[in-house]
Amino acid sequence: MSFNTELNTSRGAQASPPPQGIYVPVPTFFAAEGTAEYDPISPPLDLKTQSEHSLFLAKGGIKGLVILGSTGEAIFVRNEERSRLISSQRKALDDAGYADRPIIAGTATQNIDDTLDLIKADKEAGAVYSMVLGPGYFAPSTSQRGIQKWFEAVADKAVLPILIYHYPGVTNNLYISPATFEKLAGHPNIVGTKLSHGIIDDQTLIAASPRIDHEHFYVFTGLGQNLLPVLTIGGVAAIDALAGIFPRVVVRLYRLFHDSTAKGTTKQDIEEMRELQYRICEGEKIVARWGVVGTKEALARVWSLGDGKGGRLPLAGGFEDGDEEWKKWAKTFEGLKQLEEEFQKSE
Repeated sequence: MSFNTELNTSRGAQASPPPQGIYVPVPTFFAAEGTAEYDPISPPLDLKTQSEHSLFLAKGGIKGLVILGSTGEAIFVRNEERSRLISSQRKALDDAGYADRPIIAGTATQNIDDTLDLIKADKEAGAVYSMVLGPGYFAPSTSQRGIQKWFEAVADKAVLPILIYHYPGVTNNLYISPATFEKLAGHPNIVGTKLSHGIIDDQTLIAASPRIDHEHFYVFTGLGQNLLPVLTIGGVAAIDALAGIFPRVVVRLYRLFHDSTAKGTTKQDIEEMRELQYRICEGEKIVARWGVVGTKEALARVWSLGDGKGGRLPLAGGFEDGDEEWKKWAKTFEGLKQLEEEFQKSE
């Protein structure tokens, strides 16, 4: 049986947040150059590679998948493709014995009704949470009250519990203040947030706020390079792109923090966590510089998943300088691969 969550907002029931753990915003794989299906303008989905990657992550300890977030190129994927993508990965996880791994589906629409339509279709396809990107087209003119009312309107009618996706880098620098998060966190159908920015004081004001019920509203960092700091201020985990390449490395840091907290953190624990966080930060530089293009390039070069040529236009083509660009990252990623394989052997 697939992972499920109960919700009935019409009777005021409070939705439950997703299980705590490391999630991956997975890239969407498209048919590779040279295949019969390839189309240089709009290559079709490559569901075989998509499923291989999903199972690679599940075996590596990832708690669940975020499909069609920014890394998943949601804005380039048609609605019909969304449903096939989500349902295929739900089936792949279920068939392999990972029915307990939830799927969170992203939306990137500006219109409330369109967002609600996507959420409904995503639920039918197998998603159990929706990660809703803030409406950033008119960001300079949008008030905090307007942002609050927009998310409340979505949450009131959404058939899935929602997480607020705050990513100023793709929303015209839309700013959602900690005070607005405090108001939204009280909604029974809003169960958390993914914070994809490095404003650590704002993250603290949300994750540690005494005016938020943190049993109901979870704070995930969208940046693995902030995982350890965010855990210390009350965040629950990360929705992290590097974990899509080295799942065991990122999961290891998450588990070390919780294990050491439970038994009493030692100096050795702190040193090990710092070392892991340092290694993660090194790897995250490719994500910060190249986004989904860098993520796909690394997956292809490190694990032979996909062809590493980016996504749909205008992202198609991968690194502009090919091998020369990869040389800048190769040593770091070789080291992370060795670490990933060491953790796998110790399982």
